[in-house]
Amino acid sequence: MKKFLFVCFIFFSVLVNGQNGWTLDSCISYAKKNNPSIKLQLLSAELAKISLMHNKMSFLPDVFAGASHSYNYGQTVDRYTNNFASDRVQSNNFYVGANVVLFNGFNLINSYKKGKLDAEIAVLDAKQTTDDISLSIATAYLQILYALEMKNNAQKQLELTLMQVEKNKKMFAVGAISEGNLLTIEAQAASEESQLVNAENQYDMANLTLAQMLDIEDVSSFRISEPEINELDTASFLLVDPKSVFEYAEKNHYGLIAEEYRVQAAEKSLNIARASRYPTLSLSGSIGTGYSGAARRLKDITPSGIDTVGFTSGSPSEFVMMPSFVYNYENTPFKDQINENVNKSIGLQLNIPIFSRFNTNTAIKQAKINLKMAEINYQQKRMNLQKTVQQAYFDASAAYKKYLAAKKQVLALQQAFKYTEHRFDLGLTTPLDYNDAKNKLSVANSDMLQSKYDFIFRTKILDYYRGKELKL
Repeated sequence: MKKFLFVCFIFFSVLVNGQNGWTLDSCISYAKKNNPSIKLQLLSAELAKISLMHNKMSFLPDVFAGASHSYNYGQTVDRYTNNFASDRVQSNNFYVGANVVLFNGFNLINSYKKGKLDAEIAVLDAKQTTDDISLSIATAYLQILYALEMKNNAQKQLELTLMQVEKNKKMFAVGAISEGNLLTIEAQAASEESQLVNAENQYDMANLTLAQMLDIEDVSSFRISEPEINELDTASFLLVDPKSVFEYAEKNHYGLIAEEYRVQAAEKSLNIARASRYPTLSLSGSIGTGYSGAARRLKDITPSGIDTVGFTSGSPSEFVMMPSFVYNYENTPFKDQINENVNKSIGLQLNIPIFSRFNTNTAIKQAKINLKMAEINYQQKRMNLQKTVQQAYFDASAAYKKYLAAKKQVLALQQAFKYTEHRFDLGLTTPLDYNDAKNKLSVANSDMLQSKYDFIFRTKILDYYRGKELKL
């Protein structure tokens, strides 16, 4: 009786804990926010967006500015006075320039288009990773439900056997059955108690697996909710056409679309490699000014007297006189030089590739191979997707047929067990016959549960490829 009460207590505790557990939707939502693989893929998508913006900005010109402050010693030609300077001369230069590529074999355009494809691929990869993890979580979730039903089935079997043990003890006490019969039923109870422990371990292991998938630290308290799955959704499954499922998946499966974009990106990479054969035409312009410490200007003129510069021809000759002046110079001010020394330039630069040590040819050959590999990967991904859909449909169909057969078998064995149990209670059959009927029913229940959850899992795969949300 104590064993029976203990088993009932365990069963009741599990039911209470299950009412406030994790739902499938909460598990998937938690994984989307916290799974490291999903986070990494989202960061990769952000990097791809940044690279795309970089490619987009490559169409703009390069604008640069500069300044210098220097001192020249020794004899040198001053760039602003064109005079020789032998003393220390201070000079300053200021400039602003720009350079823009006008044509480079459409390299910039193809790089931008490839960057756009790469950004789309990164987003699709993140979505595909999310879907893959969601499907894995759904699988682990169903495994817990299956393990729970197996545990509950083992508990019920043990409860029935413990009740028989109590009945047989009373019958043995009054001499209605032999000690051998009592020992046989007690051995059956011990065996089923061991089976219950194994079922509990499988249930705990299934919970641990899902908790670890979610990276939950307190795995000991992790429990899922227990949705009631009484009748299978066979109506929608019977309407499923694997061909239409694949046609939908071919257009909407993130992984396959990403592979298609990778083919297009490889084509752009080939165009980029071919662009190296074309000349590059660039437009550049600049404006600058400067200051030189050697630059001087006339400050003022001071009369210094009268000088004789010659004499006239004739008789008598007369001296030719002219006033003399002192010319005073000063350093040209910084502000004036900056305004006066402005220089501007504009030009076109044409760069024609002639020989690049076969680097361009090598890059083109590599790009062609990468394109072929991308095309093969796409075809392989498409075939694998088609096989997966076909396999999921036929597995679901087989599981459904197996479930119907197992359900029919369980109904028949339940009737047979009731009949055997009634005869056993009357002492008209042996414990071996009772245990045999009971074990057959237990095995049939296990087969039915296995086929039931196998069918649910396969239909969820089909629902996923049909674009339906993963729900129970």
